[in-house]
Amino acid sequence: MNAREEILRRVEEIVPARPAAEVAASYDRIDRDYLRRHHDGGVLDLFAERVADYRATVLRVSPADVPATVAERLSARPGTYGVPGDLPGEWLAAAGVPLVRDPDIASLDGLAGAVTGCAAAIAETGTVVLDHGAAQGPRALSLVPDYHLIVVLADQVAPDVPEALERLDPYRPLTFVSGPSATSDIELSRVEGVHGPRTLEVLVVS
Repeated sequence: MNAREEILRRVEEIVPARPAAEVAASYDRIDRDYLRRHHDGGVLDLFAERVADYRATVLRVSPADVPATVAERLSARPGTYGVPGDLPGEWLAAAGVPLVRDPDIASLDGLAGAVTGCAAAIAETGTVVLDHGAAQGPRALSLVPDYHLIVVLADQVAPDVPEALERLDPYRPLTFVSGPSATSDIELSRVEGVHGPRTLEVLVVS
């Protein structure tokens, strides 16, 4: 038994693990009689507005315009870009810049940026959620490069938080992105790019 296992054993002695059925039953008893949706219409407009409020660049494009728009955004920042291995090829058809699919951890710091999809988005809060599944790559790809371009499809945008959470698997590594990385921890001076990309651009495809 290693140190980790020993610590977990001691914790379990103090707080014994509960059977899965008991845990599920306790969640079912939670009162969820709250307003689940604040907006029925204009969800994409609201999402674009809220994302822009966080100092991110938002571009509304049609599916046919995605390749040209991606190429335009990447060409504005010369360099090599990291992309997930399963990112749709048509999004990159006109990229015109060097691309590395599934870059290794050691190379991330040298990339000009990353291009990914997402798992869901929340209009009310202007948040994009990555679960690092299809078309998203590992978490490091979305956190280390200084620039992140996220493609958000219209049907991925939920009006509010409860609906978005229902679309997500809580057992996956979820990353909630609300604008470029920023902190005001030191004397309330805003510094961007400390904990993630300094520049965030979002393509809303509808």
